[in-house]
Amino acid sequence: MKIGVLGLGLIGGSIFKKLRELGVDVIGISASQTGEGIFADIERLKDCDLVFVCTAMNKCLETLDRLETIMPETAVVTDVCSLKSFVCQKTRPYRFIPSHPMAGTEHKGFENAFPELFTGAKWVLTPVFGDEGLELLRGVIEQLGAKPIITTPEKHDEAAALISHMPLIVAQGLFMCAEDNPLALEMAASGFRDMTRLALSNEEMANDMFTMNSVNIQNGILKLYKSLGELTHGNYRDKIREIKTKRAKMF
Repeated sequence: MKIGVLGLGLIGGSIFKKLRELGVDVIGISASQTGEGIFADIERLKDCDLVFVCTAMNKCLETLDRLETIMPETAVVTDVCSLKSFVCQKTRPYRFIPSHPMAGTEHKGFENAFPELFTGAKWVLTPVFGDEGLELLRGVIEQLGAKPIITTPEKHDEAAALISHMPLIVAQGLFMCAEDNPLALEMAASGFRDMTRLALSNEEMANDMFTMNSVNIQNGILKLYKSLGELTHGNYRDKIREIKTKRAKMF
């Protein structure tokens, strides 16, 4: 089996590095990176059995369109965008299975990619165009160290707003709340650092998430307001204990 990775940023670079570490026949396609197994010509993907499209979200659709003239109908193609509904609007001549690895850091670029990025991570699959190639993709995802989760694009986008997109905006808003208070910034320590880590995320990715999933994000923020209100009424200590117990079971 031959695998192609189109786009070698943090996600694509980590997929590429892990597959090379595993001894898989893999090539990377990048306009900016060079190295063994890395090429600039997208036409090299035509012999691949599986292709991961890891471009920026705002470039994904045009990339998927370009692959229609390159990939055979037997090839499996997946994207790694953090939104799924927008890539599911049309069928493709190849076996397209939209997906989203729930992994990342506040850093970007191939230089910050590392093979263990997906170890223990969840990887969402939305096979709305059929199951052909699903087991192949699932197997590779498990080789990368991730756990596949299957759902619909709509449910994915709503859930992603709550646990990924909204937290990023909240981190940015929290920093904005404190930045006009010099003493607060001088006093800031590990708690503030950890709470605002997501504010350092890739700005292109963050902008794409906000503009393309704004309704779900706004609904999530309304839920957050409601949750904060509930916390401030009743027995705060009991509610904190309940939250700690539930969170401990998640991670």
